[in-house]
Amino acid sequence: MGSTVNNMHPATPVGVIGIGLMGMACARRMRAAGFELLGYDVDREKLEAFVALGGKASPSVADIAATCRQVVLAVFNTAQVEETVAALVAAHPAGKAPLIALCVSTCDPDRITALVARTPADKLRYVESPVSGTSGQTEKGDALGLIGGDPAAAEEAKAVLDAICPRRHHLGAAGNGGRAKLAINLILGVNRAALAEGLVFAQTLGLDPGAFLKVARESAAQSQVMDIKGPKMVSGDYTPHGFITQTRKDFLLMLEQAQARGQGLPLAQTYVSIVDGCVAAGEGELDNSAVIEEIRRRKPS
Repeated sequence: MGSTVNNMHPATPVGVIGIGLMGMACARRMRAAGFELLGYDVDREKLEAFVALGGKASPSVADIAATCRQVVLAVFNTAQVEETVAALVAAHPAGKAPLIALCVSTCDPDRITALVARTPADKLRYVESPVSGTSGQTEKGDALGLIGGDPAAAEEAKAVLDAICPRRHHLGAAGNGGRAKLAINLILGVNRAALAEGLVFAQTLGLDPGAFLKVARESAAQSQVMDIKGPKMVSGDYTPHGFITQTRKDFLLMLEQAQARGQGLPLAQTYVSIVDGCVAAGEGELDNSAVIEEIRRRKPS
């Protein structure tokens, strides 16, 4: 990651709630930058990995609210974000400065706007902070932060944001970060499917997929997806940097948002049918590059 421990950071630990792929990537970035970390997850194995990294385990969300000044939320979905924020607010000690919650999860932007509006600012200030990039890209410092909400709170949490996403844009009001993330993820997902279909088609035509990928990466069709997901598709190594189930959750949210605004998303609908096939085949916990397996299974109608 190229970072060294910086002892200038305050001793108060940063909380981490949700220690999946993205939560661990964020934790590694923060540990490398010199932050002490206090983590919570309902999965004991994930918490043990966090402790092995150098973090400390917390028994509850309430303990993190009482101990930390800033908290990174990396839970699965919007409902979990809402529940966690409510728990942090409820446990916030009277007279203490408000928590700053930095949420890296991909969420329903309209619900996040409503959540921020009803959350008492004297108890918690919410910084929408989804990142564009895989957990691997985040760990390397290559992900892009999509920030929404209170600029002053984001500035106060600058050191944490610098550790997690050195590159970032503030997109305005809370909700806008999530809106940008959904639109970017739509493009990424469709690109993954196009790459997978192109590789399958090339192999069907008798070309070696690995050799073809090298040529494609030098062609007009070149994309970052080819660099990140192409080798995984060719090798069949689906060690997850982003789960199929997570991708499905995001695409269903895209369709809901578009439908509410009267917009059709035909490519997103096609992509959902592909990942549904992966889930039905037991591939939901594999990396999202495994969409190539569902495309291989497709036959002419």
